[in-house]
Amino acid sequence: MTLTRLPDDRPDRARFASCFPGRYHGCPMPQTLRRLCLALLVMFLFAGSQPVRAADDPPTFPLSDVKPGLKGVAYTIFEGDKVEKIDLEVIGVLHNAVGPKLDVILVRLLGDKVQQTGVVAGMSGSPVFFDGRLAGALALKLGTFTREAIGGVTPIADMLEIEQAPAATSASVMSSPRVAVPEEFAARTAAGAGQFLVPIETPLVTSGLFPETLARFGKDFASWGMTAMAGGSAAPSPDDAKLQPGDMVGIDLIEGDLSISSGCTVTTVVGNQILACGHPLFGFGSVQMPLSRAHVIMTLASAASSTKIISTGGTIGTLTQDRQTAVMGTLGAGPRMIPLDVTLDTPAEQKKYHFQVIESAQLTPTLVATAAYNGIVGSPAYGEGSTLQMDGTIELKGHTSVRLEDLFAPTDQTTPAAFYVATEVMSDFARIYSNPYELPQIERIDLHVKALAERRWATIDNAWVERSEVLPGQSVAVKVLLRPYRGAPFIQEIPVTIPAQTTRGTLQLVVSGADFLNRNVQSLAVTSQGQLPGLEELIQLTNRERHNDRLYATLLQSTPTMLVEDKEMPNVPLSAINVLDQRQNPGNARLLLQSTVGEWSVEMHQVIAGQRMLTITVK
Repeated sequence: MTLTRLPDDRPDRARFASCFPGRYHGCPMPQTLRRLCLALLVMFLFAGSQPVRAADDPPTFPLSDVKPGLKGVAYTIFEGDKVEKIDLEVIGVLHNAVGPKLDVILVRLLGDKVQQTGVVAGMSGSPVFFDGRLAGALALKLGTFTREAIGGVTPIADMLEIEQAPAATSASVMSSPRVAVPEEFAARTAAGAGQFLVPIETPLVTSGLFPETLARFGKDFASWGMTAMAGGSAAPSPDDAKLQPGDMVGIDLIEGDLSISSGCTVTTVVGNQILACGHPLFGFGSVQMPLSRAHVIMTLASAASSTKIISTGGTIGTLTQDRQTAVMGTLGAGPRMIPLDVTLDTPAEQKKYHFQVIESAQLTPTLVATAAYNGIVGSPAYGEGSTLQMDGTIELKGHTSVRLEDLFAPTDQTTPAAFYVATEVMSDFARIYSNPYELPQIERIDLHVKALAERRWATIDNAWVERSEVLPGQSVAVKVLLRPYRGAPFIQEIPVTIPAQTTRGTLQLVVSGADFLNRNVQSLAVTSQGQLPGLEELIQLTNRERHNDRLYATLLQSTPTMLVEDKEMPNVPLSAINVLDQRQNPGNARLLLQSTVGEWSVEMHQVIAGQRMLTITVK
């Protein structure tokens, strides 16, 4: 409903009152007209108690006119979709509180509800009005366990500056504001020494998230300034995009069989643009995240930290800016998201899950790991004693697919094998998605995980060679004693042929699993970041990495190796090293102290752990 005005555009109530008999006189008119005028007055008074609607471009209240003792109102939702009014009083203005020329209006919230709940998580962005004009958004609160509902308001002028923010492709993470309460206000706010105004928590609402998943990734969510809690999802409605100030909006991170969304209160809606939060969500600058309509199921009062429990509906737009003083979005179509499909095969059944994840260099790797882990542990047939065989791909537009292949066995430790699968996917995805060469367009991620009934892992107990002195070109059998989990030890043989060009002398033979080699013998895909011709070469190196289910024998000699882009050049002559040392900028070339003479492996169909060092003399 828009404000109803008289023809001369003066909304003062005295002009309406002059038309009524009794207390006011001088306006004789028929009874029907008097009833119409009365109806207009009722409509006007009702409209005056509501926030300005989306169709209005609301007048603003200048910060220079904000004085201690000034009365005002804020609008927010405590339950359902009903926007309620909260009375408030200005305590003072904190100048340069958040940063240079970034002030905060310190206010005291009044009323029975806020005395019970205090400042509520999810309330950030609630519009604040003085004399019917928009002054800013509630964004900060005074610590925890405070006796009064004290909040900080971001001035509307600072929020509106987000419209001039550059549309950068990336941004550094901003720190969330933490404002010390000056001594002159400490007594008036019932705050002790050292109290701070901190951003109001943003609820992180999850639907379909297993407690085990939240336990594993909850710390990551907390580091984003989010309070994770169970929520829900609502059926999309044609009216979802009809927002008004005080409504709640969701910012979706994952959609599908698992949903993760954060929630803020809308400060103002002008045309198809909204401002919300009054503080940064993550502080990433220019972003592309889906906006959805959020509904408040209830407000949970707590002495420590009250919060809104919300559900989210259909996509209604795109969050485009995430800045220091507000977030801004555009109503309409949502942004592109990355499809993620997880298939879990167990001896009893097959489960398929579909997710969509936002594109964000900072968040997407963790979100991908969260969705993958949740998909694996979601099957009732999955058990912690299973070995997991991973087979998947990351599809990129215009590039070779990244292969995700490995075997993960549970141990007697508390970390489940599913967590190692998820973090392996996260590591490979982050390496590709955060590469320094180009912005990749991830078309989809397909992950197929097969649960094998038994624990398939073995430890290297001993290793030896049939003879320790060999000639170049000669073959030697490397024998490895392996001890499987709760099984009988057995011997595995690896045939090794000494390359004909091997330098004579003493060499080191490393018998190990893939994990030891990836951690201790130079990994090209990791160390070559930023020194390759492009993304395609990084993908090729990633696809060449070793697998957990193979037993490796690696022959090393103490001669230098030169890494040039994606190529490994062992046994570099001294003359080449001297040339490299004399160049001020060696470019993409790097030097290692050891050279790999050869590497051999056999597939074991179980995870291999441990290592043994042997010595071989080449005559």
